[in-house]
Amino acid sequence: MKEGWQTITIHAQAPAKPPTGEVCNGCGVCCAAEPCPVSLALLWPHQMPCRALIWSDTELRYFCGMVTRPAQFLRWLPQGWNAVASRLFKRWIAADTRCDADVEAA
Repeated sequence: MKEGWQTITIHAQAPAKPPTGEVCNGCGVCCAAEPCPVSLALLWPHQMPCRALIWSDTELRYFCGMVTRPAQFLRWLPQGWNAVASRLFKRWIAADTRCDADVEAA
């Protein structure tokens, strides 16, 4: 393996990583390669891929579980706070906006 490279595992049907700056397509490369600020702050122990990375068989893409169902990953979070936490986390990590993963997928 080349120096500075890491191997990540993603679903075989995941879309290809878009170029940096293009619209997010749910490829999952970013969350499989390194933890986001939400993961670093709230999900312990840190692991790669992020344990909140969720594959959708129906949409053939990944979603952030901290955005779609945060109480599942934060057991201390009341279910009634899911919507508020979801909006906060989505904004914090700019989920589903533009690809900001400075990662080259081969």
